Amino acid sequence: MSDLIIENGRVIDGTGAPAFDSAVLIEDGAIAALGAEAQSRAAGRPGLRRIDATGCTVMPGIIDTHCHLAFDDAASNAEIFHQRRNALSALVASYNARKLLRAGVTGLLDPDSTFENMIDLRDAIEAGIVEGPRMSCGAYALITGVGGTAGRMIADEGVTGYYKPVNSRDEIVAEVRRQIKYGADWIKVHVTGIVPRQARRGEMCVWTLDELKLICDTAHELMTPVMGHCRGAEATRRAAIAGFDLIFHATGMDEAALTAVVDRKIPIAPALTFQANMVDFGPALGTSAELIKLFEREITDSIDTMTEAHRAGVPLLTGSEAGFALVPYGDWHYREMEVFVKYFGLSTLEAIQCATQKSAFGIRMPGEVGVIAPGYRADVICVKGRVDEDLALLGDPDNMRHVLIDGKEKDLSPLPPRRPIPGWRLASMGGRRLTRDVAFGPQTPPEPPAIEELH
Repeated sequence: MSDLIIENGRVIDGTGAPAFDSAVLIEDGAIAALGAEAQSRAAGRPGLRRIDATGCTVMPGIIDTHCHLAFDDAASNAEIFHQRRNALSALVASYNARKLLRAGVTGLLDPDSTFENMIDLRDAIEAGIVEGPRMSCGAYALITGVGGTAGRMIADEGVTGYYKPVNSRDEIVAEVRRQIKYGADWIKVHVTGIVPRQARRGEMCVWTLDELKLICDTAHELMTPVMGHCRGAEATRRAAIAGFDLIFHATGMDEAALTAVVDRKIPIAPALTFQANMVDFGPALGTSAELIKLFEREITDSIDTMTEAHRAGVPLLTGSEAGFALVPYGDWHYREMEVFVKYFGLSTLEAIQCATQKSAFGIRMPGEVGVIAPGYRADVICVKGRVDEDLALLGDPDNMRHVLIDGKEKDLSPLPPRRPIPGWRLASMGGRRLTRDVAFGPQTPPEPPAIEELH
């Protein structure tokens, strides 16, 4: 039974509207009534469960549209490609999924995974075998023979980590159909990649427009949307024209790319939490000032285009890109909202709307979750304090008083301590070569990481 009433709370409904004091009545896993009607209907049910939300914000759960649950806070692509094991990575992901619940995440889009096993975790969560947020999944990320963001680390054929090269039109069609057959909710495409010899250019568009159209036509014929990793103007423009349904990053857009996105109102998930963490906390990690500036430029160079896209009605979705060491699970899922406020000029309530109502698109449930209103599924969190005045309240799991999915309360107790797994992490002797200059000369900043590791 998932019937209950949340009383004495301050509701942020997820639509961008101001907060208001209201009771929330939940019946059969859905929001049934608000305000006086909720109180009136609850009065006739003396045994109804009641949650006292005094001093709390009652709001839709966070939806993270870019979270890699299979990666397990990896420090490098090499670790993901070579240190992971299929069954164990799924088990570890189920452990990490509970961290997301404790952070108030009630839904996530996992774009691509090692062994495609996040499809299995999604099914286990839906079957009630393990607890976790709602999940929508891609399978392997499609790339061309040029490779993705890891250059020559990726094999020319077969699977490398979360990547699958397709080298002809027939292979494109076959792989898209295979992924849909085995349960992919989305088809993920790395529209840009890094050519090591030309790394100075950054990520380059590595697909033709006709190839991208073929992916979209094949997937759409089977009622499956397509999402694309796009950095740079030409990749974003081609993805928009080809028929992509969701674009990740979309940094470096020019006028033509922006126009193509605005014309179709294609949702963008910038996923800039990784970069924002590097900018704000890089010095604490010993990161060089030069690299910090590089990451900051990716954000600041996109301020005008992202702001214009938002004003033109393009939905901005929130995504943490959790799964890497710089964005560990459970800590930063709210952070993209701060990025939207700080850099793109959104109000706090608009940013919350991006993380709830608008991000419901990422889990293919728009109009079903992400809003506190009658008829919506009761994916609700109660957070200590006034979130519309301080988004950082969402970053402390101790502030999460209640997390409900379909009106059912989730276990927020601390996870049992985790011990190291043999062979799971990539061993390292340190990040620098011990030359005589390092040993006996003046201190110098660490060398920047290889471009292939800047996911």
